[in-house]
Amino acid sequence: MNARTLTVRSADGAELHAEVHGPEGAPAVVLAHGWTCSTLFWSEQIRDLAVDHRVVAYDQRGHGRSPVPGDGGYSTTALADDLEAVLAATLGPGERAVLAGHSMGGMTIMAAAGRPGFVQHAAAVLLCSTGPSRLTAEATVVPFGPGALRTRLTGAVLGSKAPLGPVNGLSKRILKYATMGPGSAPARVDACARIVHACPRPARHGWSQVLAHLDLETALRDLRVPTAVLVGTADRLTPPAHSRAMAEALPHCTGLTELAGMGHMTPVEAPEAVTAQIRELTLTYLGARPTSKEAGV
Repeated sequence: MNARTLTVRSADGAELHAEVHGPEGAPAVVLAHGWTCSTLFWSEQIRDLAVDHRVVAYDQRGHGRSPVPGDGGYSTTALADDLEAVLAATLGPGERAVLAGHSMGGMTIMAAAGRPGFVQHAAAVLLCSTGPSRLTAEATVVPFGPGALRTRLTGAVLGSKAPLGPVNGLSKRILKYATMGPGSAPARVDACARIVHACPRPARHGWSQVLAHLDLETALRDLRVPTAVLVGTADRLTPPAHSRAMAEALPHCTGLTELAGMGHMTPVEAPEAVTAQIRELTLTYLGARPTSKEAGV
């Protein structure tokens, strides 16, 4: 399987680690991961899709192999700049791709919706386990009823500067409660924990402040390409209420999928379902053909 890495320079000079997997000339997919994650979060999707797609994945600034930005480097403008830069560096002029964004990756896509580079390259979108605003108000990681106290406590928990510490039994139980469904397999909980704990503390805190004050409602309505929405019914970070509201607000929503019992980490918890959504979009909007296995041959 062909794979190459490259460094993409964003509008403010920030460097981003990007990877391109799969055969040249194949239908293109671009993957944007969420807060505290990295390209490793998409491992299952890359493994499956790169057989017959060209898959682009990149580390959001401050995550994975992309350097931690300075104090002024955290904003939805920076997220949109970065995505535009990745699209320009990895796709040919006028080449279109299906874009999939998980959590902050979905917010990145919303933030970039009106950008010329996005309009040129986006054929369709998957918004996966995400939301446009009111993130701390709607999150249910703190087991209180909705209201000002829960919102403040949620902001304090998610915005903490404290180190996450080692990956051990306790930290995995905490992460599973906050981000994954109750039936998540231990191996998948462990994989998520190792990815999240690897996120540098300054980047985790810096992006938490952006997410706490996020308002992409107008940007969501500017997302005019065909867009599928997917969420787990047990998502505590971006509960299904966000996805239902997005499906109503999007100019061209192709459908809302709610995965029973799944939490926030849907690409890892339910990789087959997420990959199937991406494949359906590439088939419909890029003319990608199903593999022989999918066709029942």
